[in-house]
Parts: sequence; C-alpha cells; structure tokens
Amino acid sequence: MLGLNERFDAVPFFWSQHYDVPINYVGHAEKWDEIAIDGDIEARDCLLRYKRSGRVLAVASIFRDVENLRAELAIEREPAL
Repeated sequence: MLGLNERFDAVPFFWSQHYDVPINYVGHAEKWDEIAIDGDIEARDCLLRYKRSGRVLAVASIFRDVENLRAELAIEREPAL
C-alpha cells in the first residue's frame, strides 16, 4: 500500500451513521453460506455474523459497538485463508 510493496493484512472496517442508526461492519465477506443473527434488526439492536463453512468472515452490527470490536479482534486472530 502506498508504494511500500508490503501486504495489507489489517481487518477492514466500515462505520456509518444513518440518522439515528449506526451501522458498523468489520471483516470482509464476498460470499457466505450463513448469516447468524443475534438480537432484533427491527429493534435496532443486533449483531450479524457472515459465515462460510462455520468460520466468521465479517460482522455487521447496530448499537453493539463493544461486540463489534470483540469480533474484529477474533477475526484478526484467525489464521488467513
């Protein structure tokens, strides 16, 4: 990145604020075979885990900042595919 010829291996993240709804996303999931939902999306209190073959690739959350940060650490500690 930026001409250093080094591999960028940090876990990507995206935080967005839509009026009163924060959406946080960590990881990268182009394809998945399961979305595990913890909480209630309509109540704006949820954590969604995008999984492939049982492995969490990415996490999206609404009003679950601490859990989202924990998920980022867990993804960082997973060996690369």
